[in-house]
Amino acid sequence: MNCTRKILYVFMSLILFAPGCLSLKKPVVKIDYYTLEYDSPDVAFQTRLPFVVRIKRFQAAPVYNSNRIVYSEQKFKRAAYNYHRWRSSPGDLVTYFLARDMRKSNLFKAVLTYDTGFSSSHAIEGIVDEFYERDEKDLWKAVLSVSITLVREGEPDVSKRVLFQKKYTAKETCEQKTPIALAKAMSSAMAKISEIIITDIYNCLN
Repeated sequence: MNCTRKILYVFMSLILFAPGCLSLKKPVVKIDYYTLEYDSPDVAFQTRLPFVVRIKRFQAAPVYNSNRIVYSEQKFKRAAYNYHRWRSSPGDLVTYFLARDMRKSNLFKAVLTYDTGFSSSHAIEGIVDEFYERDEKDLWKAVLSVSITLVREGEPDVSKRVLFQKKYTAKETCEQKTPIALAKAMSSAMAKISEIIITDIYNCLN
């Protein structure tokens, strides 16, 4: 009887531990993450403006509101890679790099992000309209479109609160048909848009 119990115990143990052993043999899926990387643009203005500008957290169009890299092979169709992704969502990437570039420009008294408690004189609201890889016959392009609105904080008159609203678009050719080349091209697109946005904001407030 004791022998039978021992055999049963060993058999049950094998059943319980078998799934764990099998799971260890499953291949690990590798996901590559990408981000933007470029030097902040050198905006050529000498006078520093006495304004505190807050960059509110940018939203993204529904189709791009994800960290998955979206691509398009033809009009009206969008798809996304499974194993190639952005480190953050397009909205957060654009918010961070625009704030970084405005801060490094040293053209404003201060540049704040949306998560700080300090008050500001002006605010920038925005949405990422496009952030994707366009696959054409012979090449890929990085497509980036950003719409922003510059507002005066604390102004009760809505007609005076909005200073300007504008959409910016950049398309950069990828050096190769690879995700890393896309990240490089998207970085170049962001650098160009960031420089124009900073220039427009400066000219509007000056």
